Amino acid sequence: MMKRRDLIKKLESAGFRKIRDGDHSIYRAPDKRTVQIPRHREINENTARQILKDAGLK
Repeated sequence: MMKRRDLIKKLESAGFRKIRDGDHSIYRAPDKRTVQIPRHREINENTARQILKDAGLK
């Protein structure tokens, strides 16, 4: 499991910024890529890995 705040820190250090909240938080990079982050305290390792892959960080 990966903590949600750790995942957000990785995204923000790569230039992603939060654009809105709802059931998921939506983050957008300067090059217009977007990723959705579930609103859970801890995120499943496979889900976190896929979010980072979609963000171009892994």
